[in-house]
Amino acid sequence: MLDQPVPDPYTLWQRALAEVDRVFASPPELDRPVMGCTRCFTEAELRALGGDPRDVPDDVLAGFMGKAVDHWAPDQYPVLWRRFIPRALRRLGPEGSGTDPSYELRNLGQYGADLIGWPVAERAAVEQAFRAQLTLALTDSRSPSDILDLLEGVAHATGGLEPWLDHIAGLTDAAADAGLVRLAVGWGTDFLWSEFHFAWWYDGDPRIVPDWLLTQRPRIASFAARHPHCKNAADALIALSHLQEGDWSPWFYPYGRHFLPQVTTRR
Repeated sequence: MLDQPVPDPYTLWQRALAEVDRVFASPPELDRPVMGCTRCFTEAELRALGGDPRDVPDDVLAGFMGKAVDHWAPDQYPVLWRRFIPRALRRLGPEGSGTDPSYELRNLGQYGADLIGWPVAERAAVEQAFRAQLTLALTDSRSPSDILDLLEGVAHATGGLEPWLDHIAGLTDAAADAGLVRLAVGWGTDFLWSEFHFAWWYDGDPRIVPDWLLTQRPRIASFAARHPHCKNAADALIALSHLQEGDWSPWFYPYGRHFLPQVTTRR
């Protein structure tokens, strides 16, 4: 992927939302009233979910996004997500509710709303919003664990992890460099402590991540050379060296007295 300078990530996010609004300006129609779990939703709430997407109360929308796929008629579920996606993305963005995005984004996967089967223009608009979300997450000092939550949800929703790691690698301004260093320290240390895992994406392969981190070593080394007093950069290079060698963590595990073995990367 070509390098993508990020002069203003928040502006990119707002532009992505504007494109989502344009593409979904005429939401798909439902062919019958919403069929959902009447233990979790009242009849009035189900009627609201079938009405104008803009008028659905925030708490009802949150309930829809958070409930498992089996709470809904399978043929209606993708349509409902397509109707609510402009509001859903805002809820999952920097000005939203602050919930773990991976938990709700997983419902867009193949066995849920099936984002990858949506019309091309709709999927493209949503994926552009995901790219903007990841750009913001990398550059606004968010923690590595928060970025992993977002990455897990986006990767599951779209069917693969590699394109999103490629996107992160293609962001090349100073804030992105610093964000990449934080990821290398956080994710690399977690792997060395056998603490790196996806929360619920059981089909995902976490070993893709340390393999990818090792490809970013030249960039991290360049950052360290430019910032010789940055402890994060120095620690990131140490973590990558130990990952490369399949070695033990050089740091004490904070939740016990002993080292934990490293999850080795693929050779």
